[in-house]
Amino acid sequence: MFSKQRFNLWNNMDYSPNKKPRKGSPENYNRCTYYGLENQGATCYLNSVLQVLFMTKDFREAVLKYVDEKPASDFDHSLANLFKKLQEDTAETRKITRLLGISNVYEQRDAAEYLERVLTLTNPDISKTFHGCLVNKITCTKGHIETDRDAAFWHLPLPLMDSSERVYSVVDGIDKFFRGSDLSGKNQMYCDQCDDKVDAKIKDVMKLHPDVLILLLKRFEFSYSYMSYVKINQDVDVPYILQIPESDGVESQTYELYAVVDHVGDLRSGHYTTTIKSPDEDNWYKFDDTRITLYKSQSSLDTEMMVPLRLQISFSRASWTTGSSNRQHT
Repeated sequence: MFSKQRFNLWNNMDYSPNKKPRKGSPENYNRCTYYGLENQGATCYLNSVLQVLFMTKDFREAVLKYVDEKPASDFDHSLANLFKKLQEDTAETRKITRLLGISNVYEQRDAAEYLERVLTLTNPDISKTFHGCLVNKITCTKGHIETDRDAAFWHLPLPLMDSSERVYSVVDGIDKFFRGSDLSGKNQMYCDQCDDKVDAKIKDVMKLHPDVLILLLKRFEFSYSYMSYVKINQDVDVPYILQIPESDGVESQTYELYAVVDHVGDLRSGHYTTTIKSPDEDNWYKFDDTRITLYKSQSSLDTEMMVPLRLQISFSRASWTTGSSNRQHT
């Protein structure tokens, strides 16, 4: 996720569920204390996305408000109870895993898949902060729009396998995503109005900008050599400020990075963590199940996030901030 590029980070401190700040210790100067989630075996993928959702203030408040004011599903109530617990202490996710249909908590799963499951199971009035809409258009060379349909989305996928560069640029990936592609030669489309096969351009246009934009970096591709999915070993250049370009009369939108979900390992094993900027202060925290680390400086944050192979999902808030931004590699 994207947030302000300004940093004001304090001393590096680790938090554990049973650790209490001593009087006069640096922890007492912290305006908010956060708690982690217990790992049931290999449920770090779920912990990471739930922690981001909890730290997304608009979403957390929407969950708590909805279950207090309206009839809510068992899942919404369970999510609200989890968030209430996280405000006070370390929490466990057994009820959530059961409602998500997770029977084997020792099996590594995909964080992006379960982020979508969580958002799909929550009431639309709650999850709308993450909801965006694209319009898919195919336009022939004479300007006839052959296809114009809406496509709702939770995240924008950015395939790393399309990049030949050593470092993948998210800015370039977004530009390519909205630039579209040409249909020509054997790929020409039939245009009813032209009554013939013609060259055309196919592209996605942003119809509704989500309040929170989620980018999914597709790090896995199928290898016919190994007959299995393999992870793409590539660093990623992530801007703290991201601009979604203007397109077909729809205004551009600026987003600010505020959270990333990282993965170390391969498709069936490894570990997920998440790094999040506090909504109440300028500090960034790393959430590793029940272990929470406050970064002591921007340089320590950048160094940590320059580890290759890690970034899988990024989240960003809509912002009206303009101007240039700092960047980071992950």
